[in-house]
Amino acid sequence: MPDSFDVVIVGGGHNGLVAATYLAKARRRVLVLERRPFVGGAAVTEDLAPGFRVPTGADDVGLLRPEVVDDLNLTARGLRFLPLDPEVTAVGDHAAIRIWRDVWRTQADLMAKSPRDAEAYPRFAELMTAFATALDPLVTMTPPNVAEPSLREQMALFRRALAVRRLGKATMQQMLRVPPMPVRDFLNEWFETELLKASLAVDALVGTFQGPFSPGTAFGLIPRFSPAVRGRGWCFVKGGMGGLANALASAARDAGVTIRTEAEVRRITSRNGRVTGVDLANGERIEAPTVASNADPKRTFLHLVDPEELSPEFLVRVRNFQTTGVVAKVNFALDHLPKFPVVGDGMPAHFRISPSLEYLERAYDDAKYGHASRAPFLEAFVPSILDPELAPSGKHVLSCLVQYAPYDLASGNWDKEREKLGDQVAGLLEEHMPGFEKSVLARQVLTPRDLEDRFGLTGGHIYHGEMTLDQMLVLRPVPGWAQYRTPIEGLYLCGSGAHPGGGISGAPGYNAARQILADSTRRAG
Repeated sequence: MPDSFDVVIVGGGHNGLVAATYLAKARRRVLVLERRPFVGGAAVTEDLAPGFRVPTGADDVGLLRPEVVDDLNLTARGLRFLPLDPEVTAVGDHAAIRIWRDVWRTQADLMAKSPRDAEAYPRFAELMTAFATALDPLVTMTPPNVAEPSLREQMALFRRALAVRRLGKATMQQMLRVPPMPVRDFLNEWFETELLKASLAVDALVGTFQGPFSPGTAFGLIPRFSPAVRGRGWCFVKGGMGGLANALASAARDAGVTIRTEAEVRRITSRNGRVTGVDLANGERIEAPTVASNADPKRTFLHLVDPEELSPEFLVRVRNFQTTGVVAKVNFALDHLPKFPVVGDGMPAHFRISPSLEYLERAYDDAKYGHASRAPFLEAFVPSILDPELAPSGKHVLSCLVQYAPYDLASGNWDKEREKLGDQVAGLLEEHMPGFEKSVLARQVLTPRDLEDRFGLTGGHIYHGEMTLDQMLVLRPVPGWAQYRTPIEGLYLCGSGAHPGGGISGAPGYNAARQILADSTRRAG
């Protein structure tokens, strides 16, 4: 291990590993410190029962940047994508709709439900793809300094404006009106089938403490149609999400990164407004001129940094950064796959139970008042269908994202309500798959509090903070500090609390590394 380091990365999640590798490839001496016994953050595969392995955090990839995959040569390091097609099966009351990667195949399936929706779907997908493609370059750029944009930033924004203008007047008008709209209103303009609208709305709502009637939720549809998603499609990772973490760790080590696990950072140290290194929970001090925190903004600024180094105004804005989680995970080890009558031809590898927009809004209503939803929507994955090695022969694992389950309960606590939530999810699956409960061999329930404890996610928020319009782009995490830098010189953010936000993309780490290198070059010059 080197005697000294140029950069210390706090947290070995996927963004931390991405940032570390790019920095090391630029000849920086980099140390990654991870609290848990293994790296990956929420992109991990863990044991559920003997012989059963399950993703305890994220379930799939789609947003993972192709630049990261190619630059770090991840496929040569064992990363294997297992494409989902259909990408999702929407399940409602006595009905199911398959959404395929191919737009025209989806249209053909929709024809039996609604000829009108079948006609509209390709036009809808074309508009959303054009929208996402026009915005995609923003994902891998540092947000501009709005107060004093540089010439380079002005030119980048000008190019984006030209790209949007080339889409034509009608598309440009749609792009201007979509972001502030409730996803319900936008989808109602396109479709009549409730199950289709509800399934599309879930793409906009997963992980957010909002319902389909909430303003601004239509913007959440855009990532599903991004070039990264349309190119590779939504996929499982061979070996579970830990396969991605392993490939990233391999790339990091080959680039010269030092990775230490079971190394909890207790404090990011600084002096006179300049970062000096980190203190570990075991009392060890590590000095470094640059520290990049892969922890969320609240954990970084309210728990790891000396508050005396930050202005009261900045601290107020950080405290106001919304990080109240609303997602739980329930994982099952199954003796066999039960029948799924509404689907008809076998268990889909990815399905969601969300019958209607009204169903979603009622589920949100419960959470607004501090109660776990009496009828939550479920985003369910059965990765063992495509990756049998995750379970013993003939058996399976099912991973279920449950929304809405608020971090703060109005009455009681999650220690008491945890298994009740598990029973509720099992019962809902039983309604659609008779015999499901008899097939369960083992179960794991991870509440928002558990997600906070396990992965270090403040408030249990899977994206490090709400992905709402007031917490995006130049406003993420707070106005004036969207360029990965922080008020403490030499301290950067490289996690999902920075632009472009959450999801397994690697973009925050990719962008932060470039900003760190640009700043060091500028100082050296």
